[in-house]
Amino acid sequence: MKDSIRHLIQQALDRLTAEGTLPAGLTPAIQVENTKDKSHGDFASNIALMLAKPAAMKPRDLAEKLIAALPADAGIAKVEIAGPGFLNFFQSTDALAQRLEDALADERLGVRKAGAAQRVVIDLSSPNLAKEMHVGHLRSTIIGDAIARVLEFLGDEVIRQNHVGDWGTQFGMLLAFMEENPSAAESELADLEGFYRAAKKRFDDSAEFADRARELVVQLQAGDEQCLKLWHRFNDISLSHCQKVYDRLGVKLGMADVKGESAYNADLPDIVQSLRDKGLLTEDNGAQCVFLDEYKNAEGNPLPVIVQKAGGGYLYATTDLAAMRYRSQVLKADRALYFVDQRQALHFQMAFEVARRAGFVHDGMQLEHMGFGTMNGADGRPFKTRDGGTVKLIDLLDEAEQRAYELVKTRNQERGIELDEDELRTIARAVGIGAVKYADLSKHRTSDYSFNFELMLSFEGNTAPYLLYAYTRVASLFRKLGRSLDDIGGQIRLAAEQEQALAAKLAQFNELLGSVADKGTPHMLCSYLYDLAGLFSSFYENCPILNAEDEATQQSRLRLAALTGRTLKQGLELLGLETLERM
Repeated sequence: MKDSIRHLIQQALDRLTAEGTLPAGLTPAIQVENTKDKSHGDFASNIALMLAKPAAMKPRDLAEKLIAALPADAGIAKVEIAGPGFLNFFQSTDALAQRLEDALADERLGVRKAGAAQRVVIDLSSPNLAKEMHVGHLRSTIIGDAIARVLEFLGDEVIRQNHVGDWGTQFGMLLAFMEENPSAAESELADLEGFYRAAKKRFDDSAEFADRARELVVQLQAGDEQCLKLWHRFNDISLSHCQKVYDRLGVKLGMADVKGESAYNADLPDIVQSLRDKGLLTEDNGAQCVFLDEYKNAEGNPLPVIVQKAGGGYLYATTDLAAMRYRSQVLKADRALYFVDQRQALHFQMAFEVARRAGFVHDGMQLEHMGFGTMNGADGRPFKTRDGGTVKLIDLLDEAEQRAYELVKTRNQERGIELDEDELRTIARAVGIGAVKYADLSKHRTSDYSFNFELMLSFEGNTAPYLLYAYTRVASLFRKLGRSLDDIGGQIRLAAEQEQALAAKLAQFNELLGSVADKGTPHMLCSYLYDLAGLFSSFYENCPILNAEDEATQQSRLRLAALTGRTLKQGLELLGLETLERM
């Protein structure tokens, strides 16, 4: 609807320009926002205030002329002037009802992308291999997954890339430890975290061991057969651990999406040579660097992007540049989104700039770092175990499910409901895993947040249990009728205030998803679903459905409830949450 109003305003501006009321050459960014107070209409624009000065008119006077020049539109019931010159648009309830009817008749709820479909690469998760995933990998994994789902739903072609850390000095350390312990059983390797800690201790305690580890890195990079065999073994075990976590989280990541650092190893010499051929390289203390004048250190000197160390080794920047070139030239991406810790912002800004200057990415390709903050404990510091160790992600999910199991079991017993063990476990999985994911996704991704089981498992407030329960209320209503959400006749009529408020929110779903996709901000979808659930609750309490005054009213309200249920379910699925028919 906002796009339609912008188009109407542009037509009015064109007319006033042709009449000489407005000077030629104005190209304002027409802003249309949702109003907070519905007595001021549904949408508002400040266009009259923006153009009052170039028009040499008072804002309210210009607003009057704009209203007079606006073309008639069936979707707009009236336009009023408010305050110093805001234009307030009231949408037609009949037109709004028809929009909802169209959404209800569409399996995609009327959702369509505003522009052309794109091929989008999503760089997400990217754990370091040779040890298990920890809580620090949660945000990249689930935020990236949610945005990938939204983009796919809008019609984009999404290519997931799990840029795992499967190359580097840590593997020399592990190979050296395996060399010292050739009889290490498969069961020992299954505990990769313990094996890694033992190897790291040996590396820190013994200079001789550390030297051997470095030697083995060189042999590995040179393609030594035995080193590669052990390296593949570590990676296979580590990736199997990762896949178990992905499956538990319900994210759409599989083995076919893995494209690790090692995949680009053979390309790195060519990356350096290409930069040299472009005249971008400068040698500094033996290292090969690209200096970018617009990025300076504290002393005011240009910061370097180091692509090759003095000893000949490569860095993350080199691998990232190779990945960008691959994603542009091979995957033909229109857009590449990097879901990586916010603390890497400068690294990506500089790497993106080098990639553009070197011609590694084609003109028009969007490179976007979707940074995120840290997940902290109650003390505000990065989340750790009680003894200060790293929390395994799988252990966190186990605890979440167990807490949810106890909560759901107690809650149902208090209501006199006995569920069998299998159903309890199914509900606990959806609630527990959903609570962990939603608590993260509902925060702006650039913000740090404190992990708190009690808050995230609450049935009150903006939480997964609250929203999952909101959906079950709709499902319960249709169960009582013995009908499905797709089996309702009649037509939507919007008479009561609560019906109109719910309808207006339902009509925003398409536009909201477009904003989420553009900005990479799933918290906007969380806020939308929370508001939608609250409006449905108000509608449900104030607009009788089963006891409606007549059949036409009942059918209309059932259709509103059905569209709300389908929108809640679709929205939760786009966030990667499993919905339940009852809790």
